[in-house]
Amino acid sequence: MAKQKFPSELRYDIASKDWVVIATGRAKRPELFKKQGKKIEKTPKGKCPFCDINTQKMPTLIYSKGKKIFLNLDGKTPKNWSTIIIPNKYPAFMPSNQLKEESEGKLYQKVEAAGFHEVVVTKDHDKHIALLQISEIKEILDAYQQRFIELAKKPLVKYVAIFHNHGSEAGASIYHPHSQIITTPLIDTDLKKALSNSKKYFQKHKKCLYCEMSKWEKKVKKRIVFENKHFLAICPFASKMAFQVIISPKKHLACFENITEKEKVSLAEIFKKVLGKLYKGLNNPAYNFYLHTAPCNSKDYEFYHWHWTILPKTSIHAGFELGVGIEISTIEPERAAEYLRKQ
Repeated sequence: MAKQKFPSELRYDIASKDWVVIATGRAKRPELFKKQGKKIEKTPKGKCPFCDINTQKMPTLIYSKGKKIFLNLDGKTPKNWSTIIIPNKYPAFMPSNQLKEESEGKLYQKVEAAGFHEVVVTKDHDKHIALLQISEIKEILDAYQQRFIELAKKPLVKYVAIFHNHGSEAGASIYHPHSQIITTPLIDTDLKKALSNSKKYFQKHKKCLYCEMSKWEKKVKKRIVFENKHFLAICPFASKMAFQVIISPKKHLACFENITEKEKVSLAEIFKKVLGKLYKGLNNPAYNFYLHTAPCNSKDYEFYHWHWTILPKTSIHAGFELGVGIEISTIEPERAAEYLRKQ
Protein backbone atom coordinates (compact mmCIF):
# COMPACT_ATOMS: atom_id res chain seq x y z
CA MET A 1 0.00 0.00 0.00
CA ALA A 2 1.43 3.37 -1.03
CA LYS A 3 2.32 5.67 1.79
CA GLN A 4 -0.25 8.45 2.13
CA LYS A 5 1.18 11.92 1.70
CA PHE A 6 0.11 14.33 4.39
CA PRO A 7 -1.43 17.61 3.16
CA SER A 8 0.47 19.62 5.81
CA GLU A 9 3.34 19.39 8.24
CA LEU A 10 4.08 20.74 11.69
CA ARG A 11 7.44 22.45 12.09
CA TYR A 12 9.13 23.25 15.40
CA ASP A 13 10.65 26.69 16.00
CA ILE A 14 13.70 25.95 18.14
CA ALA A 15 14.09 29.59 19.17
CA SER A 16 10.53 30.18 20.43
CA LYS A 17 9.67 26.51 21.06
CA ASP A 18 6.41 27.07 19.17
CA TRP A 19 4.96 24.81 16.50
CA VAL A 20 3.69 26.14 13.17
CA VAL A 21 1.69 24.49 10.39
CA ILE A 22 3.08 24.56 6.86
CA ALA A 23 -0.15 23.82 4.98
CA THR A 24 1.28 22.32 1.80
CA GLY A 25 -2.11 20.86 0.93
CA ARG A 26 -3.56 24.36 0.79
CA ALA A 27 -0.39 25.87 -0.67
CA LYS A 28 -0.63 28.56 -3.31
CA ARG A 29 1.81 29.19 -6.11
CA PRO A 30 4.03 32.11 -5.12
CA GLU A 31 2.70 34.22 -7.99
CA LEU A 32 -0.83 34.09 -6.50
CA PHE A 33 0.32 36.07 -3.48
CA LYS A 34 1.24 38.87 -5.87
CA LYS A 35 -2.23 38.87 -7.40
CA GLN A 36 -3.96 39.06 -4.02
CA GLY A 37 -1.91 42.12 -2.99
CA LYS A 38 -4.10 45.13 -2.23
CA LYS A 39 -3.29 48.63 -3.36
CA ILE A 40 -2.28 50.79 -0.41
CA GLU A 41 -4.53 53.85 -0.34
CA LYS A 42 -2.76 57.19 -0.47
CA THR A 43 -3.59 60.16 1.71
CA PRO A 44 -3.35 63.59 0.02
CA LYS A 45 -0.31 65.58 1.17
CA GLY A 46 -2.59 68.43 2.23
CA LYS A 47 -4.19 66.16 4.84
CA CYS A 48 -0.95 64.56 6.04
CA PRO A 49 0.20 65.52 9.56
CA PHE A 50 3.83 64.70 8.72
CA CYS A 51 4.08 66.82 5.57
CA ASP A 52 3.86 69.99 7.68
CA ILE A 53 6.20 68.81 10.41
CA ASN A 54 5.95 72.08 12.38
CA THR A 55 2.42 71.07 13.41
CA GLN A 56 3.98 68.22 15.42
CA LYS A 57 5.75 68.22 18.78
CA MET A 58 9.33 69.48 19.14
CA PRO A 59 11.75 67.05 17.41
CA THR A 60 14.21 64.99 19.46
CA LEU A 61 16.50 64.35 16.47
CA ILE A 62 16.78 65.78 12.93
CA TYR A 63 18.87 64.59 9.97
CA SER A 64 19.60 66.17 6.61
CA LYS A 65 21.23 63.83 4.11
CA GLY A 66 23.09 61.82 6.73
CA LYS A 67 24.08 64.68 9.03
CA LYS A 68 22.44 65.79 12.27
CA ILE A 69 21.00 69.31 12.13
CA PHE A 70 19.23 71.56 14.63
CA LEU A 71 16.12 73.69 14.92
CA ASN A 72 16.19 77.23 13.55
CA LEU A 73 16.37 80.14 15.99
CA ASP A 74 12.59 80.57 15.66
CA GLY A 75 12.12 76.98 16.89
CA LYS A 76 11.00 75.71 13.50
CA THR A 77 12.41 72.67 11.70
CA PRO A 78 14.71 73.54 8.77
CA LYS A 79 13.16 72.77 5.38
CA ASN A 80 16.11 70.58 4.34
CA TRP A 81 15.37 67.82 6.86
CA SER A 82 15.31 64.27 5.48
CA THR A 83 14.61 62.12 8.58
CA ILE A 84 13.13 63.42 11.82
CA ILE A 85 12.14 61.94 15.18
CA ILE A 86 9.23 63.50 17.05
CA PRO A 87 7.30 62.56 20.20
CA ASN A 88 4.03 60.83 19.31
CA LYS A 89 1.08 63.23 19.65
CA TYR A 90 -1.06 60.40 21.01
CA PRO A 91 1.43 58.27 22.98
CA ALA A 92 0.74 54.80 24.33
CA PHE A 93 3.45 55.39 26.98
CA MET A 94 4.20 58.59 28.93
CA PRO A 95 7.47 59.66 30.60
CA SER A 96 7.61 59.20 34.38
CA ASN A 97 10.23 58.87 37.10
CA GLN A 98 8.31 56.29 39.08
CA LEU A 99 5.92 53.40 38.49
CA LYS A 100 2.57 53.73 40.17
CA GLU A 101 1.20 50.28 40.95
CA GLU A 102 -2.36 49.41 41.95
CA SER A 103 -4.21 46.21 42.62
CA GLU A 104 -7.83 45.27 42.14
CA GLY A 105 -8.83 42.73 44.74
CA LYS A 106 -6.42 39.81 45.18
CA LEU A 107 -6.32 38.82 41.51
CA TYR A 108 -5.56 41.83 39.36
CA GLN A 109 -2.80 44.40 39.25
CA LYS A 110 -1.95 47.35 37.05
CA VAL A 111 1.01 49.65 36.57
CA GLU A 112 1.19 53.00 34.81
CA ALA A 113 2.49 52.68 31.23
CA ALA A 114 5.63 54.73 31.88
CA GLY A 115 7.94 55.22 28.93
CA PHE A 116 8.60 57.13 25.74
CA HIS A 117 6.78 56.95 22.42
CA GLU A 118 8.45 58.51 19.38
CA VAL A 119 7.88 58.55 15.62
CA VAL A 120 10.64 58.30 12.99
CA VAL A 121 9.48 60.13 9.85
CA THR A 122 11.14 60.32 6.43
CA LYS A 123 10.57 63.38 4.24
CA ASP A 124 9.01 61.97 1.06
CA HIS A 125 5.25 61.43 1.42
CA ASP A 126 5.10 58.61 -1.14
CA LYS A 127 8.51 56.97 -0.95
CA HIS A 128 8.42 54.07 1.48
CA ILE A 129 11.55 52.18 2.51
CA ALA A 130 11.65 49.72 -0.42
CA LEU A 131 11.97 52.70 -2.79
CA LEU A 132 14.67 54.60 -0.88
CA GLN A 133 18.37 54.65 -1.67
CA ILE A 134 20.75 52.69 0.56
CA SER A 135 22.12 55.95 2.00
CA GLU A 136 18.57 57.03 2.92
CA ILE A 137 17.83 53.72 4.66
CA LYS A 138 21.16 53.99 6.47
CA GLU A 139 20.02 57.38 7.80
CA ILE A 140 16.91 55.74 9.26
CA LEU A 141 19.14 53.15 10.95
CA ASP A 142 21.32 55.99 12.29
CA ALA A 143 18.19 57.50 13.83
CA TYR A 144 17.10 54.18 15.33
CA GLN A 145 20.53 53.63 16.87
CA GLN A 146 20.92 57.18 18.21
CA ARG A 147 17.53 57.22 19.90
CA PHE A 148 17.99 53.68 21.24
CA ILE A 149 21.21 54.74 22.98
CA GLU A 150 19.65 57.90 24.43
CA LEU A 151 16.36 56.35 25.53
CA ALA A 152 18.06 53.36 27.16
CA LYS A 153 19.60 55.80 29.67
CA LYS A 154 16.20 57.12 30.80
CA PRO A 155 14.56 56.12 34.12
CA LEU A 156 12.42 52.96 34.15
CA VAL A 157 13.42 51.92 30.61
CA LYS A 158 14.01 48.17 30.42
CA TYR A 159 13.40 47.71 26.72
CA VAL A 160 13.42 49.84 23.57
CA ALA A 161 11.05 48.54 20.90
CA ILE A 162 11.56 49.69 17.30
CA PHE A 163 9.01 48.77 14.63
CA HIS A 164 7.57 49.84 11.30
CA ASN A 165 4.03 49.38 9.98
CA HIS A 166 3.43 49.68 6.22
CA GLY A 167 -0.17 49.77 5.01
CA SER A 168 -3.44 49.94 6.93
CA GLU A 169 -3.67 46.13 7.14
CA ALA A 170 -0.41 46.25 9.09
CA GLY A 171 -1.74 48.90 11.48
CA ALA A 172 -0.38 52.05 9.81
CA SER A 173 -2.98 54.73 10.55
CA ILE A 174 -1.01 57.35 8.58
CA TYR A 175 0.04 56.75 4.96
CA HIS A 176 3.24 58.84 5.15
CA PRO A 177 6.18 56.44 5.81
CA HIS A 178 7.17 56.33 9.48
CA SER A 179 8.49 53.97 12.14
CA GLN A 180 7.89 54.02 15.87
CA ILE A 181 10.04 53.68 18.96
CA ILE A 182 8.43 52.78 22.29
CA THR A 183 10.23 52.16 25.57
CA THR A 184 8.71 49.93 28.21
CA PRO A 185 9.38 49.31 31.92
CA LEU A 186 9.16 45.56 31.31
CA ILE A 187 10.34 42.88 28.88
CA ASP A 188 7.55 41.43 26.75
CA THR A 189 6.60 37.75 26.97
CA ASP A 190 7.77 36.88 23.44
CA LEU A 191 11.25 38.26 23.97
CA LYS A 192 11.47 36.88 27.50
CA LYS A 193 10.76 33.41 26.11
CA ALA A 194 13.38 33.83 23.35
CA LEU A 195 15.95 35.01 25.90
CA SER A 196 15.22 32.04 28.16
CA ASN A 197 15.46 29.51 25.31
CA SER A 198 18.68 31.08 24.01
CA LYS A 199 20.23 30.95 27.46
CA LYS A 200 19.30 27.29 27.96
CA TYR A 201 20.76 26.38 24.56
CA PHE A 202 23.97 28.27 25.32
CA GLN A 203 24.34 26.65 28.74
CA LYS A 204 23.88 23.19 27.23
CA HIS A 205 25.93 23.55 24.00
CA LYS A 206 28.27 26.52 24.75
CA LYS A 207 27.14 27.99 21.42
CA CYS A 208 24.71 30.68 20.28
CA LEU A 209 21.45 29.20 18.98
CA TYR A 210 21.04 31.87 16.30
CA CYS A 211 24.63 31.48 15.09
CA GLU A 212 24.04 27.73 14.76
CA MET A 213 20.84 28.31 12.79
CA SER A 214 22.63 30.74 10.46
CA LYS A 215 25.45 28.24 9.99
CA TRP A 216 22.93 25.56 8.97
CA GLU A 217 21.06 27.90 6.61
CA LYS A 218 24.33 28.82 4.85
CA LYS A 219 25.09 25.11 4.47
CA VAL A 220 21.74 24.01 3.00
CA LYS A 221 21.08 27.32 1.14
CA LYS A 222 17.37 26.50 0.66
CA ARG A 223 15.90 29.36 2.65
CA ILE A 224 18.37 32.20 2.00
CA VAL A 225 16.79 35.24 0.35
CA PHE A 226 19.89 37.44 0.26
CA GLU A 227 23.20 37.85 2.06
CA ASN A 228 26.09 40.27 2.12
CA LYS A 229 29.31 40.59 4.12
CA HIS A 230 27.67 41.29 7.47
CA PHE A 231 24.06 40.03 7.27
CA LEU A 232 21.93 37.06 6.30
CA ALA A 233 18.25 37.21 5.28
CA ILE A 234 16.26 33.97 5.38
CA CYS A 235 12.71 32.68 5.29
CA PRO A 236 12.86 30.79 8.60
CA PHE A 237 12.39 27.01 8.74
CA ALA A 238 9.28 27.40 10.92
CA SER A 239 7.86 30.55 9.29
CA LYS A 240 4.85 31.91 11.16
CA MET A 241 3.51 33.56 8.02
CA ALA A 242 4.06 33.16 4.29
CA PHE A 243 7.14 35.09 3.14
CA GLN A 244 8.32 35.91 6.66
CA VAL A 245 11.96 37.06 6.52
CA ILE A 246 14.50 37.32 9.32
CA ILE A 247 17.60 39.50 8.94
CA SER A 248 20.40 38.76 11.40
CA PRO A 249 24.07 39.70 11.72
CA LYS A 250 26.53 36.98 10.74
CA LYS A 251 28.76 37.95 13.65
CA HIS A 252 27.48 37.11 17.11
CA LEU A 253 26.08 40.36 18.52
CA ALA A 254 23.63 40.71 21.40
CA CYS A 255 22.89 44.42 21.09
CA PHE A 256 21.64 46.31 18.04
CA GLU A 257 22.80 49.65 19.46
CA ASN A 258 26.45 48.55 19.15
CA ILE A 259 26.23 48.28 15.36
CA THR A 260 29.15 49.89 13.49
CA GLU A 261 29.01 52.33 10.57
CA LYS A 262 30.06 49.64 8.06
CA GLU A 263 27.48 47.23 9.47
CA LYS A 264 24.76 49.89 9.14
CA VAL A 265 25.57 50.31 5.45
CA SER A 266 25.35 46.51 5.00
CA LEU A 267 22.09 46.39 6.95
CA ALA A 268 20.67 49.22 4.82
CA GLU A 269 21.64 47.28 1.69
CA ILE A 270 19.96 44.06 2.83
CA PHE A 271 16.81 45.94 3.91
CA LYS A 272 16.72 47.57 0.47
CA LYS A 273 17.12 44.20 -1.27
CA VAL A 274 14.59 42.27 0.84
CA LEU A 275 11.90 44.95 0.95
CA GLY A 276 12.43 45.52 -2.78
CA LYS A 277 11.91 41.81 -3.46
CA LEU A 278 8.71 41.81 -1.38
CA TYR A 279 7.54 44.98 -3.15
CA LYS A 280 8.08 43.42 -6.57
CA GLY A 281 7.18 39.81 -5.79
CA LEU A 282 4.07 40.47 -3.67
CA ASN A 283 2.88 43.71 -5.30
CA ASN A 284 3.77 46.14 -2.50
CA PRO A 285 2.19 44.19 0.39
CA ALA A 286 1.32 45.61 3.77
CA TYR A 287 3.94 44.47 6.28
CA ASN A 288 5.40 44.96 9.72
CA PHE A 289 9.02 44.76 10.68
CA TYR A 290 10.41 44.90 14.19
CA LEU A 291 13.65 44.55 16.09
CA HIS A 292 14.44 41.94 18.73
CA THR A 293 17.56 42.83 20.68
CA ALA A 294 18.95 42.34 24.17
CA PRO A 295 17.24 44.41 26.90
CA CYS A 296 18.95 47.57 28.09
CA ASN A 297 21.08 45.89 30.80
CA SER A 298 22.73 43.98 27.96
CA LYS A 299 25.70 42.57 29.88
CA ASP A 300 23.35 39.93 31.26
CA TYR A 301 22.32 38.74 27.78
CA GLU A 302 25.51 38.01 25.86
CA PHE A 303 24.08 34.63 24.82
CA TYR A 304 21.39 36.40 22.72
CA HIS A 305 21.64 37.42 19.04
CA TRP A 306 19.75 40.48 17.77
CA HIS A 307 17.74 40.36 14.54
CA TRP A 308 14.95 42.00 12.53
CA THR A 309 11.74 40.18 11.57
CA ILE A 310 9.72 41.21 8.50
CA LEU A 311 6.14 39.92 8.34
CA PRO A 312 4.15 40.61 5.14
CA LYS A 313 0.38 40.54 5.67
CA THR A 314 -0.28 37.52 3.48
CA SER A 315 -3.09 36.06 5.63
CA ILE A 316 -5.51 36.89 8.43
CA HIS A 317 -5.47 35.11 11.78
CA ALA A 318 -8.71 33.16 12.17
CA GLY A 319 -10.23 30.88 14.80
CA PHE A 320 -7.53 28.19 14.74
CA GLU A 321 -4.59 30.58 15.10
CA LEU A 322 -6.35 32.63 17.78
CA GLY A 323 -7.83 29.71 19.67
CA VAL A 324 -5.00 27.18 19.48
CA GLY A 325 -2.07 29.57 19.19
CA ILE A 326 -0.48 27.76 16.23
CA GLU A 327 0.23 29.78 13.10
CA ILE A 328 -0.60 28.46 9.61
CA SER A 329 1.53 29.34 6.58
CA THR A 330 0.27 28.40 3.12
CA ILE A 331 3.64 28.21 1.37
CA GLU A 332 6.80 26.36 2.31
CA PRO A 333 9.57 28.78 3.35
CA GLU A 334 11.86 27.02 0.83
CA ARG A 335 9.52 27.97 -2.04
CA ALA A 336 9.03 31.46 -0.65
CA ALA A 337 12.80 32.05 -0.48
CA GLU A 338 13.31 30.68 -3.98
CA TYR A 339 10.62 32.98 -5.35
CA LEU A 340 12.03 36.05 -3.59
CA ARG A 341 15.58 35.30 -4.77
CA LYS A 342 14.35 35.61 -8.36
CA GLN A 343 12.77 39.04 -7.84
